[in-house]
Amino acid sequence: MAEYLGGYAPMLAEVSRTGRRPTRTELGERRALGERAAEAGHSLRALVRGHLAATRSDWPDGTRVSSVNGVLAAVELAVDAFAEGYERAQRLAVRQEEAARREFIDDLLYGRSDLGRLAERAERFGLVLSHAHAVAVAEGPEAFVDTAPVTRQVESALIARFSERRILLTTKNGKLICIAPGDQEEVLARFAEQVRATPDCGRVAIGRPRQGPGGVVQSYEEALSALELAERLDLGEPVVRAADLLVYPVLLRDRQAMTDLVLSALGPLRDARGGAEPLLRTLEAYFESGCRAAEAARRLALSVRALTYRLERIHQLTGNNPADPVHRYTLQTAVIGARLLGWPAREL
Repeated sequence: MAEYLGGYAPMLAEVSRTGRRPTRTELGERRALGERAAEAGHSLRALVRGHLAATRSDWPDGTRVSSVNGVLAAVELAVDAFAEGYERAQRLAVRQEEAARREFIDDLLYGRSDLGRLAERAERFGLVLSHAHAVAVAEGPEAFVDTAPVTRQVESALIARFSERRILLTTKNGKLICIAPGDQEEVLARFAEQVRATPDCGRVAIGRPRQGPGGVVQSYEEALSALELAERLDLGEPVVRAADLLVYPVLLRDRQAMTDLVLSALGPLRDARGGAEPLLRTLEAYFESGCRAAEAARRLALSVRALTYRLERIHQLTGNNPADPVHRYTLQTAVIGARLLGWPAREL
């Protein structure tokens, strides 16, 4: 501690003797010492206490009463300059740490770094990349940022519940991301619960657990794809899991074949009054309700008679009967494909 008090006692003695104020050079030295103390990891509280103790023990002998205020003013200026240097070093350290963290996250989620080096850096941020990890991604009407109250609220809730777990919470491209060990599903479930509890929350997607340093990238990309699929399919679930949506990428694997199916099975619906969209929504409601006409009619706010008319119209236009099991499979697959491809709003 004594090394950070160098020049302090002689300065006080000089101020007491001459009545002058500390010079700019002396205050600059105090700031520099404050920076060095911060970089060495010392507590500011202990350092200030050390200055006050030194003030008491090294109080200049023979200080006149008229000089007391001047000496105390010098103490104030010296301690303030020391604290300023300390805080400046702390801010710089925080910025450097945040920059390193952001660089690590970018490399982790984009897989741009050497995997061995990435695994070494991950330890610093609480991840062991030799283990499996899963990633949850949340989106909302407003972009998530690190300093937003919502982000801090979710982070505080996770820390309070899982303080000993290896969890990384961050933001990327306006989305809130949680990376957790793959065998601790309760962490991502809690994350989704906390995000859903925030005002104006959006949807949360959870990727599958993946092994190794590259596993985080794979799980992250799965979660992003799940969000996109949920949006295209207009899924009502606030939390979607990539494992539950695996059939949809399979359907889109041969995009040209899916396009042909949509246009062949549903293309004639464009000739209906009002276009294809109302009848497409009718098919969606009918299939989602387990092909129960009364339930589908309720979902669409129609009478059963009106719904039955629409189904008959679909049969007339397409040649496929929604009530027939064989035709039903073709129509249902085509309806899913239409939503995935953005038809009929987008021409195929």
